[in-house]
Formats: sequence, C-alpha cells, structure tokens
Amino acid sequence: MERGDIRVSRNGLRTFQDAAAIVTGAASGIGRALSQELTRRGAEVILADLQSELCEDAASAIRASGGRATSFRVDVAEPSDVETLVRSTYDRAGRLDYIFNNAGIGIGGPIGMLSLEDWDRIIAVNIRGVVNGLRSAYPIMLRQGFGHIINTASTGGLTPTPGMVAYSTTKHAVVGLSTSLRAEVAASGIRVTALCPGFVRTATLAGGGRYGKVYTDVPVDEQLRIAERFKPMAADNFARSALDAVARNPAIVVIPSWWKVLWWAYRLSPGLVISFMQRAVGDSIPREDSAG
Repeated sequence: MERGDIRVSRNGLRTFQDAAAIVTGAASGIGRALSQELTRRGAEVILADLQSELCEDAASAIRASGGRATSFRVDVAEPSDVETLVRSTYDRAGRLDYIFNNAGIGIGGPIGMLSLEDWDRIIAVNIRGVVNGLRSAYPIMLRQGFGHIINTASTGGLTPTPGMVAYSTTKHAVVGLSTSLRAEVAASGIRVTALCPGFVRTATLAGGGRYGKVYTDVPVDEQLRIAERFKPMAADNFARSALDAVARNPAIVVIPSWWKVLWWAYRLSPGLVISFMQRAVGDSIPREDSAG
C-alpha cells in the first residue's frame, strides 16, 4: 500500500522511505555500503560500529550527500551497548523498521592453530552479537506489530568452508537462528531474513579484517589472488541487490546469485562440493598445523 511517497506494508513496515534502520558493523565494507544504499532510498540510518571514528566518517559522508545518518559506538558482543543503541534509536525515531545485525569478524587458518580465545571471540561477535541485536529489537517490534530483522550470515553458513572452520560454524548458526526465528515470529508481523553474501570486496578478503585474523604464512597478495577465484562482488553492488531482495522478504538471500548453484549442489551431493572446496583452496591451508 502507499502512504504519500512512503511504501508501507500492511503491517506498517516502510520500504524504505522514511524507515528507521540500524546497521551494525557499519564503519566499512558491507555495513557501510548497506547504510549508504538505505539512505539513498530514503531511510534514516543509525550506523553502529566499534570503530567510532571511521563510523562517524561514514555517517558524515552520508549527511554531506543529503542523507540522514547518525553514528553510534557499539560493541555488539556487549548486551548493554546494543540495548542502548536500539532504545535510543526508537526513542528518537518513534519506530524501528529494520535492524541489520551485520557486524562480524573472520578468524581463519588450520583448526589446530585456533586458540580457545579465538573461538570465544568469534562466537561473541558473530553469534552473540546477532542474539543481542534481536533480543533488543524484538520487544519493540512486537509492540509495534512490524519490523524486519536482517542477520548477515554468509554462503559459508550454507556450504563447507575449509580454512575458515570457526567462521563457518558461526555463520551456520546465524542461518539456523534466522530461519527458526522467522517461523516462530511470522504471525506477529515481524520479518526475519538471513543475508548470505558470497565473496564481497571488503577488508576481510585478506587477513580477516580490522578485528579478525588468519593463521597462515600465505602473503596477503596471494590470499587476494585465491579470493579472486570466487569472483568477489563490489560492496555497493551487493548492497543494492541485497536491499532489493530484503524488500521481497525472503527467508534466505544469496548474493551473488551464482553461489546458489553451489548451495543447491551441496544439498544434493555434499561429498562433491566438499571435494570442490578442497581443490579450490589449494595449498592455502597447510596440511599440518604448527600448534606446538
């Protein structure tokens, strides 16, 4: 239905003109691109990230181009940080249409080299960060009778990812959380979508990004060369396609679309895809770790 220039669903959700949206992990990469595209489509966006200066730079650039954006420093692994973020957004805007639980880190390398602290950190950010977001947003959306929770998972949450076992573990969890939650809350008017990017041109392609790490002797330029085998997509192109898809309210969004072939193939023949992934990563993963 239409309300002036605003597209409004039957339950009150705005797509995307004059919607209030939170994006975590918004200082760079996919989060920044999503924030920019949301404001281009008329939303008011709260950009949240642990990198406060970079996050404010992103928000300032959006405001300079005529968009509505505010930055907010938040550690998604801290429940109180996320609660304050969501509550302050709702108090100011009077509504919460979208929360993009997008913040995440990558930790890669041979499984034997990952410490317990590595596991704790990636679970805290990639799983508990999503849980903290939905726990804070869900009560508000329930009272409103509308809202859309979008959780950034990965194609690594749909298929095997050798060399990124911990990362893949967390992203499989995000997919399972999202689809189960979608089934549970659909009758309340709340939408839930798992966003599953393939390779996107961000800092995580080599070295795991600002807060991630990769245990490997492979030089960064070689890591990038390996990543090129998977045809990385520009972040702004990804954001446009992702928001087009979110507007249609699917359970799972896979972008670029060719990754769907790998996902479907894995569902039909897990062994075939596992063999393919082994060959694809080649010698980038040592056959023996040096865990000592």
